[in-house]
Amino acid sequence: MESHKEKILVVDDEASIRRILETRLSMIGYEVVTAADGEEAIETFRKEVPDLVVLDVMMPKLDGYGVCQELRKESDVPIIMLTALGDVADRITGLELGADDYVVKPFSPKELEARIRSVLRRFDRNGTSGIPSSGVIHINNIKIDTNKRQVYKGDERIRLTGMEFSLLELLVGKSGEAFSRSDILQEVWGYTPERHVDTRVVDVHISRLRAKLEEDPSNPELILTARGTGYLFQRIVEAGAEA
Repeated sequence: MESHKEKILVVDDEASIRRILETRLSMIGYEVVTAADGEEAIETFRKEVPDLVVLDVMMPKLDGYGVCQELRKESDVPIIMLTALGDVADRITGLELGADDYVVKPFSPKELEARIRSVLRRFDRNGTSGIPSSGVIHINNIKIDTNKRQVYKGDERIRLTGMEFSLLELLVGKSGEAFSRSDILQEVWGYTPERHVDTRVVDVHISRLRAKLEEDPSNPELILTARGTGYLFQRIVEAGAEA
């Protein structure tokens, strides 16, 4: 275990929630900083440079959506949003703006801790079958560097969030093989079977990837829909998988 503690920024206007999460997350080994509103969240983020942000949607001054948009302009930091019970629109909006995952209020602190571990773990996993030893894949004008976790479209670097890259890496690592949404949720997000009903998490991330990588996202050629199953990346021939 490294001596470096991963730092988490907890943003919520309810002091009781900030206290509970600060206490619990500190007890399991994280360094925790907090903010009580959207403006303070952005200031604290720039000052503290956390490894992950837990972000409430409903806040004064600047809501969670606004904070998420601002953070995505300058960082790919993992963001887990806290959304209202049963409000599907909240969840989808947060994901579309670049959040990596969400937890529904009222929530169990244990569930949030599990989501945090799962999202952070994605950054430490290396080696996916089907990816060459160089870690670099070329397909059409796309270059995927799994070592640096970077993607280029021509000469332009395409910014992906951590979960977007992990999803792309999963699909590319077994190109031509269809994954169900449930399989993707388990492999990338670490969802338990009970949460496999939340398939919109996958759909929104696929949509975002297509928007960033495809020439025509409405008629994708790289990330394909497997009818009745889920999604797959077009099969990569050996020559295209060499650095």
